[in-house]
Formats: sequence, C-alpha cells, structure tokens
Amino acid sequence: QVQLVESGGGLVQAGGSLRLSCAASGRTFSSYVMGWFRQAPGKERELVARITRNGASTYYADSVKGRFTISRDNAKNTMYLQMNSLKPDDTAVYYCAARKDPLGIGGGLAVSSYDYWGQGTQVTVSS
Repeated sequence: QVQLVESGGGLVQAGGSLRLSCAASGRTFSSYVMGWFRQAPGKERELVARITRNGASTYYADSVKGRFTISRDNAKNTMYLQMNSLKPDDTAVYYCAARKDPLGIGGGLAVSSYDYWGQGTQVTVSS
C-alpha cells in the first residue's frame, strides 16, 4: 500500500511557475512508475508526465513539453513537477499516481494502469 500526498498548488499569473511535490509513504517508492495527471472541470483526467522507477525515462504530453519537468528523488520518496510558463489552460486539479513495476517494464501511459492516487492539488492560472 502506498499513500500519496500532493502539495505546491496555488494561484499564479500566466507566465509564472509552480513546483508540485508528491510525497509517498512506504519503503518501496523506487519500485513504482510515477505519473502526474490533471483534470479540469468537465474534462477527462489526462496524463501530464510520467517517470520510470530510476528516472531514466520520462514522458510528457504534447501540451506541456518544454514547459514542465518531472523528476523524482527516491531517497526522499518524493516526485516533483516543475511547471514553467504556465497558461490558463493549465488550470486543473493535479494528481500524482503510482504504478507497481516490480519487473521494470515501465508503461504508465494510461490512467487505468495506475494503482494508487493522491487526493489532488488545485492549480489555477489567471490570465
């Protein structure tokens, strides 16, 4: 069982930056693929970025490429999402999620492939 707690959301003007953190409980954080998702009102939850167990491979949605950076610190059981050049379209509740990956396969590009979810943190970008 893994418990995930997001932090770092808030209100920011367009063009600004925020850094989200996701703190995980347990001693097996390094065995999970981790992902950041977001869900805006009336829209489906979408993958923003994903990082493999050791951080060697990352994936970004086209809408955030070049602006967002996902990273993790396995020693601290924490994942991060650095968000720069924020746009009003980035407004959403952001969730972190963990996918069991004992064999190091990777994956984690679908919402349904994740096993644990945080409660979410609101990010609001004003124009």
